[in-house]
Amino acid sequence: MHYWLLKSEPNVWSINKQKEDGRFGTVWDGVRNFQASNNLKKMKKGDLCFFYHSNIGKEIVGIVEIIKTAFIDPSDKNERFVAVKVKFKKMLKNPVTLEKIKKKSSLKHLPLIKQSRLSVMPIDTKSWKIILKMGSIK
Repeated sequence: MHYWLLKSEPNVWSINKQKEDGRFGTVWDGVRNFQASNNLKKMKKGDLCFFYHSNIGKEIVGIVEIIKTAFIDPSDKNERFVAVKVKFKKMLKNPVTLEKIKKKSSLKHLPLIKQSRLSVMPIDTKSWKIILKMGSIK
């Protein structure tokens, strides 16, 4: 299993909207950065992703699961980018803010800090566990 972080602006697509989509999940589309798209291509069914509210909140708020691996993004007319399908898994009891992540020395290496504009990024197992503990899963 691999771990990832997916960013979404909560006024466009929030964790609550994701939760409402239920077990059939949602197509995670609209990614137009080649590095982020390459990360989508590496995802496997069953991989888990932190759901990060960007711009508004700047915090990890929940977890989603990959339920369909990379396929041509239906919103890309040129068919150069891919999408995946995700479903809601859990909310974090305590959202983990970017500010808290930056203060944790063991998380300073994360792409969330080093490549702040990247919308899809890997999370190593050790960092995943640290963030889970910080967020106290509901």
